[in-house]
Amino acid sequence: MHLLKWLYPGMRFKRWLLLFAIGVLLISMGLTIVFNYQYIDGIEEFIFRIVYMAIGTYDYTITNVVGIIISLIGFVMMLVAIRMIIRSIISVILPNSTEKLVDLIYERRKLENGPAIAVVGGGTGLSVLLRGLKNITSNVTAVVTVADDGGSSGRLRDEFGIIPPGDLRNCLVALADTEPLMEKLFQYRFSGDSALAGHSFGNLFIAAMTQVTGDVEKALKESSKVLAVKGHVFPSTTEKIKLCATMSDGTVVEGESKIPLARKKIKHVSLIPEKVPPVRSAIEALQKADAIILGPGSLYTSIMPNFLIDGIAETIRKSKAIKIYICNVMTQPGETDDYTVSMHLKAILKHAGIGSVDYVLINDKIISPALLDFYASKGQYPVKIDEDAIHKLNIGFIKADLINETNVIQHDSNKLAENINKIIYDFK
Repeated sequence: MHLLKWLYPGMRFKRWLLLFAIGVLLISMGLTIVFNYQYIDGIEEFIFRIVYMAIGTYDYTITNVVGIIISLIGFVMMLVAIRMIIRSIISVILPNSTEKLVDLIYERRKLENGPAIAVVGGGTGLSVLLRGLKNITSNVTAVVTVADDGGSSGRLRDEFGIIPPGDLRNCLVALADTEPLMEKLFQYRFSGDSALAGHSFGNLFIAAMTQVTGDVEKALKESSKVLAVKGHVFPSTTEKIKLCATMSDGTVVEGESKIPLARKKIKHVSLIPEKVPPVRSAIEALQKADAIILGPGSLYTSIMPNFLIDGIAETIRKSKAIKIYICNVMTQPGETDDYTVSMHLKAILKHAGIGSVDYVLINDKIISPALLDFYASKGQYPVKIDEDAIHKLNIGFIKADLINETNVIQHDSNKLAENINKIIYDFK
């Protein structure tokens, strides 16, 4: 049965096996002509004698069966030979692979034929989603915010004049198909009191690659090769931007990291400068997508900044792709205090426009009282599902078990991917 996997649909193997078989047949015919038909006659006569000695009579049907058996043996030998040739080559290219070759190829082909998915957002929520999506398709593109101005990313942004690499690094690592040690290396953060303290190796790597290539897109492309990334990661823009929030009392807070600290109700967010060109590759990914996923992540500081880049919100609205917003499980202090699901959606529609969301994916798994108490002590509460208000927005909603509840409440990568895949094929 293992050999039959080579004949599965989508393997792109059968066509070459057929070509190989035709080649063998032509060689056989050519050799027969060169060495005369009498040799074939001799083989046939030998089979006749064996059959006669075995059953005491002769039947042409038995000869046909023998011919079929010989053909099948030849077919299996061809299949095994091709498999071993490919295995020999693969063992040199991928010496550490423990997967069976046929399973490895089948998995790659299946991912190549997966839906084209563009994910828009930033922060840890985006990387959690990408870890699941890479298991259902390799046609995934992350369009990542570059409004971060805190921590290692903020320091590198100020010192080298580059876009903050932190969220980009997290997305690259999330989509990586490489050794665990390489992933740990990219996520390693220097400690101590040196100038490197607080920086992650991955951030420094991307910063250095940007300096070497002179272009952040090229830097991400080369970094993707190092990590064997399944899919693509693009910043929403390569320009330096500052995120600003206008509060309900009219005050304006500048800086992504400072907005939640103001602890005021956000009216809307904007960028400095206001007009910022998008990355063309990001726009193209949105245009070609079968599905566009918004979130999960901080509503105003991770998702919204992308909509403020010229062309991105418009491209999403005009896209015929299915557009899904993954709502956060818990409210976020300083950003979405007391927000319901419909309030999250209204904020997105206000910044991205009508038509930017078709469906909202909501967690409905019950959270343990102990965890609820823990989060309540930090001012975080479950986002309430107000179904009637969602209906009025003309947006469909799907409730499902989406979280992995351990000592924290967070989305589960595989559950998110499975539900998104289901929505794509059920509603597309």
